[in-house]
Amino acid sequence: MAVELSPSSEQIRVRRGLLLAVLLSGQFMVNVDGAVVNIAAPAIRTGLGTGEGPVALVVSGYLIAYAVLLVTGARLGATHGRRRIFLWGLAGFTAASLACGVAPGIGWLVVARFLQGAAGALMVPQVLSGIQTHFTGSDRGRALGYYAVALSGGAVAGQVLGGLLVSADLFGTGWRSVFLINVPVGAGLLLAARKTLPADKRDERGALDLPGAAVLSTAVLLAIVPLVLGREHGWPTWMWLCLAASLVVFGWFVRHCRAAVARGRRPLVALDVVADPMVRNGLIAHGLTTATYAGLLFVLALYLQQGVGFGPAATGLAMVSWVAAFGVAGLALPRLPARWRRFAPTAGCLVLATAYASLCIHLSIAGRPGPLLIVFLGIGGLGLGASSNSLIDRVTSTARPDRVADLSGVLNTNAQLCAALGVAGASTAYLGLPFATTPSFATVLGGFAGLALIAAVVALGTERK
Repeated sequence: MAVELSPSSEQIRVRRGLLLAVLLSGQFMVNVDGAVVNIAAPAIRTGLGTGEGPVALVVSGYLIAYAVLLVTGARLGATHGRRRIFLWGLAGFTAASLACGVAPGIGWLVVARFLQGAAGALMVPQVLSGIQTHFTGSDRGRALGYYAVALSGGAVAGQVLGGLLVSADLFGTGWRSVFLINVPVGAGLLLAARKTLPADKRDERGALDLPGAAVLSTAVLLAIVPLVLGREHGWPTWMWLCLAASLVVFGWFVRHCRAAVARGRRPLVALDVVADPMVRNGLIAHGLTTATYAGLLFVLALYLQQGVGFGPAATGLAMVSWVAAFGVAGLALPRLPARWRRFAPTAGCLVLATAYASLCIHLSIAGRPGPLLIVFLGIGGLGLGASSNSLIDRVTSTARPDRVADLSGVLNTNAQLCAALGVAGASTAYLGLPFATTPSFATVLGGFAGLALIAAVVALGTERK
């Protein structure tokens, strides 16, 4: 009679390490593709012989579809299985990347980018849900540290990779290589995911709240379209009306969820998830710091390329110190004593505010960025890494197993909306201020410092007593 041996602790550790690597690789791919086209946009415009408007849709269409469907993707993971939805999302993302790479015209490319963003929205919510489900204690803290690195590093890597691939013109593919590179990577990751991701549990299955998904998607769409396209189109009246309407539809969604609970049905989002003050304050603080980071990425690229004369690759490399420090903070945080980690959200926000303020003062005095730019960006990355990792940990630590999908969808959607708001506000301020480029950028940095200070105050509400 054969004896079934239980896996050793080392085998479990290796298995979880592979699981985490697969999940974070998917997250990294999605973040890279959110930024890579910003650098490739001029080459796309020239290669397809089109104008700026259609190319802007190539950039924004991805972000819009992604933001709109994140909560629905999280709920589909709970109702149909996280492994299954992750695989569907990854397969769709890879296929859409191929469609982007072989696009014969701009219309094809725009549609393929929408599909790519939608596939990413299926895949990404399963990453945080998977970490919450399969990791506990110090292992969970380390996993969240790597997760934070994938979030931050992916955006910067997209800028660097975009510049390098377009410049290299691999096999004469030009801008198409920024999409085609996803095909072999996605195919390999798909094989690894099929072998690594554990079978789905069926205890969370149930009907998807389709009316709720439709209402929430409409609310997010009404908010994200003006935020993404507003600056480029000069903020016409209809965009402001869309933003106002989004608040009304969000309110409608809240009423729908409450009505579903009253009828004994499962809403798309369980509102009690955000009723906890720790979760609510954590989402606000994380949203504020995310807004400053997304705004910095966009405005720094404009400033360094148009104001200082850096090339695309050099502009992306300027953020390497930020990403490196971000990673160090995320990985070091779980090793700190518990009594110190209690203050990490507030302390991280204060360090971030200090970095923004220091860079603002440096540029105001020097009039041009020098080596201190790299130093202060590194300090900023350290602060954001400490705050982001600890805030995500605080927010997710309160979730019951049946609320994991809700929290993952809400956290990701909150981050996307705040990032879009940060880019819209920072770019509008930078381009609209009646100053030279350096004073304008310094003024925007001062605004970032103020937002980080507000986040520090809000983060106090997440501290465990």
